[in-house]
Amino acid sequence: MTFNHLTVKDYTTLKPFFNNQKYDLCSYSLPTLIVWSNNTFQPFWTVYRGSLIVCAEYSTESEERHIILPISPGKEFSPDELRDLAATLGFTCFWLVPDSYIARYGEEEIRRYFTIKEQNEYEDYIYLTRDLSELSGNRYSKKRNLIHQFQKKYCETDRAQLESISSENIADCLDFLDEWCRIRRCEQADNNGLACEKQAAANMLQNIDKFDSEGLLLRIDGTVNAFGVSSFLTQEMGVLQFEKAFEKIKGLYQYFDNECIKRLFGKFKYVNKESDMNIPGLAHSKKSYYPIRKVKAYKLTVCNSS
Repeated sequence: MTFNHLTVKDYTTLKPFFNNQKYDLCSYSLPTLIVWSNNTFQPFWTVYRGSLIVCAEYSTESEERHIILPISPGKEFSPDELRDLAATLGFTCFWLVPDSYIARYGEEEIRRYFTIKEQNEYEDYIYLTRDLSELSGNRYSKKRNLIHQFQKKYCETDRAQLESISSENIADCLDFLDEWCRIRRCEQADNNGLACEKQAAANMLQNIDKFDSEGLLLRIDGTVNAFGVSSFLTQEMGVLQFEKAFEKIKGLYQYFDNECIKRLFGKFKYVNKESDMNIPGLAHSKKSYYPIRKVKAYKLTVCNSS
């Protein structure tokens, strides 16, 4: 079976497979799968029995190669079918299997064919769009206060402007991304995760017009200080990708996040804000917005595989 390297040019061809996809982990967003390609991680695709099969190959960690669940508008592979698929394609494990799949078939049935291991670093945070848009109630009072402080200092004095991301301002967003990463020392050897994220964000910005994605940026005194991108995930859920803002400006993140939700997620009931990557500070920030749930991710390894 022939696999093709997954690139931007495949977006239009593969988009129909995602029209009714139901998995609510952000990894099942087609733009996400495409833009995270880099020198270390390479996604590939093929079509098998009417379903899209996406696999991941690694240049330095071949033992990490895996498949995600097949994606199809009308079919879901049962655990025994997944086992047969893995054997056919020469893989031993599936990554990023959402908890809804585990619940649907039950652990007892799945363990007939696979071992199950939770992937904590890939758990996604899910919110009601209305909650993040309105920020109502006492639990969001600190967020509202920070927003009001930012508005008074920057919005009421016309120092802050919001713009949709387009070809005319992508270069400014990339300049901001460079500075954001310089502050966090993304290029240091021990920050490989941030370096990969920077490349993925740059890939998204440079190709946003080729995806069904929308982006928002914020300027202060003419200079980009924040940007965010939304993409389709399921019929009821969008994913907020690469939301970046300078931390040194009080209230900027809270104000910008609220504007992203109001401007980019009006057609979605739910917002997926991706995982916290097991980073304590990021986890604290995501929890402070009171998710309605977290989507757990699992690794399924074929029984008796080495």
